[in-house]
This record gives sequence, C-alpha cells and structure tokens, in this order.
Amino acid sequence: MTASSKKEIYVVGGGLAGSECTLQLASKNYVVHLYEMKPVQFSEAHKSRHLAEIVCSNSFGSQSEGSAPHQLKWEADRLNSFILNTAKLNAVPAGQALSVDRERFAADMDRLVRSHPNIIVHEEVVKSLDQLPRPLVVATGPLTAPTLAASLQEHFGGQFLYFFDAIAPIIDTDSINMDICWKADRYGKGSDDYINCPFNKEQYWNFVREIEAAKKIEPKDFEKTNFFEGCMPIETMVERGLQTPRFGPMKPVGLPNPKTQRDEYAIVQLRQDNKEATAYNMVGFQTRMTYSEQVRVFRMIPGLENAEFLKLGSIHRNLFINTPSLLNKDLSSRKDPWLFFAGQITGVEGYFESTCTGIMVARFLDDKLNQRAVSYPPRASAMGSILEAITDETRAKHFQPTNINFGLLPPIEAVFKDKKLKKDAQIQRARNTFSEWLNPQAPQNETSL
Repeated sequence: MTASSKKEIYVVGGGLAGSECTLQLASKNYVVHLYEMKPVQFSEAHKSRHLAEIVCSNSFGSQSEGSAPHQLKWEADRLNSFILNTAKLNAVPAGQALSVDRERFAADMDRLVRSHPNIIVHEEVVKSLDQLPRPLVVATGPLTAPTLAASLQEHFGGQFLYFFDAIAPIIDTDSINMDICWKADRYGKGSDDYINCPFNKEQYWNFVREIEAAKKIEPKDFEKTNFFEGCMPIETMVERGLQTPRFGPMKPVGLPNPKTQRDEYAIVQLRQDNKEATAYNMVGFQTRMTYSEQVRVFRMIPGLENAEFLKLGSIHRNLFINTPSLLNKDLSSRKDPWLFFAGQITGVEGYFESTCTGIMVARFLDDKLNQRAVSYPPRASAMGSILEAITDETRAKHFQPTNINFGLLPPIEAVFKDKKLKKDAQIQRARNTFSEWLNPQAPQNETSL
C-alpha cells in the first residue's frame, strides 16, 4: 500500500480505547485521523491535555497469575497492546495489581500517538456523527460531550443507559503519620506496597457513623442514582449496612499490625499513585461527599489526622449504549456497518477492558476493509467472553457494565472438587483457544506476562 493509497480511518476520542485503536490501525499502515476535544473542551472529570488520561483509580487490575484480569492482559500482550506496554513501563508498586504513575503514563501515550507518522491528531470537538466520513470509530467514553451524545441518541433513536461513577481522594505522602501506619501487602504478598491505616472497634464505628451523617452531592437530574458495583462510593456501602466496609475495602484480614502485634478491627489501605511515591490514593474510597466533609471525615482515619489532600473525590455521570440491542458483534452500528464503537461507551467497565475493545475493533475493521470474514476471538478466551457479555442479545433487557471475571468465561463441563483447579482449567482453555486463533499452525506457547 503506497502512501497516496493508504486508507483513511477516523477515530473520535483519545482515551484508552481510542488511543489503543488508533495505534493498532496505524501499525497496520492505515492513516488515522484521531479527534480529541481536549484542550478545546474538558469533561467534568478530565484535567490533563494529554491523550489516554486516566481519572479514577490508577490501577489496571490484577496481575496475579490465574486470575481473569491477568488472562485478559495475557491475551492483549500477544496482540501487542500499546496501552499495556506503556503501563508496564510506568508501573508503580501495587502488590498483585498493575498500577501506574498516571501523569507519566499519559505523557508517554501522548508522545507515542502524536509521533506516529500514520496518525493525525485533531484537537477539535466533534458535535455530530455526520461531521466525519466512514469508517468511523466512536471511543468517546462515558463522558461523551453533550452535543455528540445528542447525535448518538438521534442515530439510535432511543435513550442511553447510564450510571454514576465516583473518584477517590489522593493524599500527600509527607502528611501521612507513619508512627501509626505501616507498609504491607495483604497476606505478605507483593513488596510492602500499601500503606495501612488501622482502626480499633470504637474508631471504626465513630468513622462509619460520620460517613453516614456527612453531607453528600447528589445528581440533580435523576431521581435514582445508579452506581457501578465495582466502583461504589464508600457512603453507599455504609448505607447498605454499617459493617459493610469491613467486608469490602476496609477488611482487616491478612494485615496484622507489626506495631501492636495484633489484628485490627478494620484497615484503610493507601496505594502509591506516582513513581516518586509522593502521592497515595485511598483504595476503595470513592466518594460523593462534599469537599469540606471529605477533609473532616477522612482526617478521622488513624494516621491521616493531618492529611493534605492533593485531590479530593468527586462524582460524575457515565453514559453507555445498550450494545446488545444496538450494535453488531463486530461492535458496528446496526444502522451503519462502518460506524464502530469502542471503550466504556459499549458497556465494559475497567481501564483494561476498555482498552481491549479498542484492540478488537481495530482487528474487526481491518478484516472488513480487506473484505475478509471478521475473525472474532474465541468464546472461551477472556476477550471473547468480554465481547459475548456486551453483544449477547439476551442481556439487552437488563444490560449493565461489566468487568472481566470468571463468571463471564464459559463453564467447564468436567467436575472439580477444588475451585482453583476449575479456574485453572478455564485459564488453560482460554490460552489454548486464543493461541490457536492467533496462529493455528504454531505450537502453543504458555509463557506468562
């Protein structure tokens, strides 16, 4: 394909899925026009001018061998995921999780995209689907600009689905009292990557009662607030029962206190947020409390009495489409086969799940442009399971965002007494089928990430 004959493809949205999709297509020698509304216009959650900005947690999920999130990374690694490669280069200590320095990660991704000879970045707000030619990939995410959201709604002829997402605060490391807190990973795994803040029983009950009583920011335009279960505000957990956090983000198991030689009643964990370790985020403490209440209540946490907050928590509305009823299996619109969708707007939840839809759409689009039958990842693989979860029409009536998990992988027919053996068998089958899909003639390669 000569330079003058390169096919042009248009992508809207420079987040994780859009950046991954753009780089995948550019590496296949397409000319890709990437449209990103920053810095002309920012969403309520985005602050940086960089592409691939991450705004909530800085974690890309588990790297623990044998877990479903690790299997998804294993597959993406074999498809040369640019996001995964860059995340590993900018990893910060986080035990069994792949967490990144969010500023360095976004800066590296920004340079990678903008320096590619086949990519043209347009800093421009796309207001309508009719504004750009086809093929077009929409990867604008759950914070799609209102004008484009209106155009999408007109295209599909129905209401979008939505949920609300919350962001956890980030704390200046120097303001954490290490005379009270200590570094450790649960059950001694990892390399003491988390800072742990201990609670006795009285401290815990005083804390959760103050969370319960604190003033919250509620969305004004909806009577009911739907939260994604995997990113639930701490006060919503408390509303379900004052003991709920002790069985969630505040569970004390596997973290004996070396200062007191006892097990604590509850624990708050802090995770490193940047390479320099000058900032830590509060694990599982997404919140919709007002700013002043966050400072007051979170300084009740032992060790955070004088905490300096570099960033306070917030809440924002996330938009997604009913993919099972509106899109084809190749993630193209049923009304326009050259209009594709990738990322969280398709109903996946999680940074890496979003990234993987970008990889898949790039492959699907390449197949269609070359007049090949679209090759879908096998159902037994993690990618195939994610694709099935968001395109299976039987899910349309009660469609909700989903992360990768073992419940999405097809069951094993054999009977296992040990649940771990069953999961190991699911992972082995996923790897075998994925390897065969990628290269049917090659011997299977079982190397890990």
